[in-house]
Amino acid sequence: MNTVFSPARLGALLVKEFIQMRRDRVTFAMMLGVPLMLLILFGFAINNDPKRLPAALLAMSNDAYTRAMVSALENTGYYRFDHIARTEAEADLLLARGDVSFVVTIPADFGRRVERDDHPQILIEADATDPSVASGAISTLGTIAGQALLRAKGMSETAAAIAADQLDVVVHRLYNPEGVSQYNIVPGLLGVILQMTMVMMTAMALTRETERGTMENLLAMPASPAEIMLGKVLPYAGVGAVQVVMILIAAKLLFFVPFVGGLPLLLSAILIFVLGLVLLGYTISTVSRTQMQAMQLTVFFFLPSILLSGFMFPYRGMPGWAQALGEILPLTHFLRIVRAVMLKGAELPAVAGEIGWLLGFVVLFACFALVRFRRTLD
Repeated sequence: MNTVFSPARLGALLVKEFIQMRRDRVTFAMMLGVPLMLLILFGFAINNDPKRLPAALLAMSNDAYTRAMVSALENTGYYRFDHIARTEAEADLLLARGDVSFVVTIPADFGRRVERDDHPQILIEADATDPSVASGAISTLGTIAGQALLRAKGMSETAAAIAADQLDVVVHRLYNPEGVSQYNIVPGLLGVILQMTMVMMTAMALTRETERGTMENLLAMPASPAEIMLGKVLPYAGVGAVQVVMILIAAKLLFFVPFVGGLPLLLSAILIFVLGLVLLGYTISTVSRTQMQAMQLTVFFFLPSILLSGFMFPYRGMPGWAQALGEILPLTHFLRIVRAVMLKGAELPAVAGEIGWLLGFVVLFACFALVRFRRTLD
């Protein structure tokens, strides 16, 4: 063995490695794509202090003081009144579905009590399933609202500062009044763990059969593509069921996460979600030549799901283009379902739209898997 360092041999080895890198286009794309994706997402999409949050207004009157109060809340930059609720039931449904983050209720006698200096009140109900979303909007609420009301009465800033306690702002943090972060994170972990394990296990297991040559025996069997696909994905769906049981038990016994919704509805949504994930893993295996490629493609799908789904960062704090990307990720819709059912006690009408999205993903991934299925190995 020649131990003398040779620049020529080193150069030949480098050329050989670059040629292999060029041929492995998936790995090369991941080396450039993942850092670029993270740079863009963390630089432009992530925002821990969301502004212009959707809010619903339930106003029993339309006097000047009510309008001044609404304008003051909008001027804070946190509230965007894009829903007008006519009844309390309609407002509660908007919160349960996650259409709004706040419901501001102004009573019918608000203007009359302002004129009499009779401590008028407004009620703000906040969706506190994600404590970080509501904290910024609530922190300065009392001061801003009180000063706006007193300015509407024609009082000076000095008088406003003295009489700032004339307005009572009642804040109800719904679904998570104590602001416990585990109540938001642990249900989200159910979707994250299922996605990470189901997609990766399915993709790598099927790719491993191709690498070892055992897929040839499977392809020689008198079975249709749909039968082979179901035969490969259903066992991993069973593994996902075991994971679901473990996570739900841990959420209840270790983290004391409340479960106020219906278990059949939650399990139905989980079944649809898991089926979509294993079908996605099957699709990845049809385009991967090696287990390394399968793992890389899984990671490339997993990272934006974590960042854009609302699991780690507030979904409504992201710009519009990032929210649009989040809408095409199954994890985004599953997190809304599991948090709504477990924390809000939501029923089927409140989550029907999100379940429809998951069913659409299942059909889409199934079609991709069947189209990409190869009856013979190349």
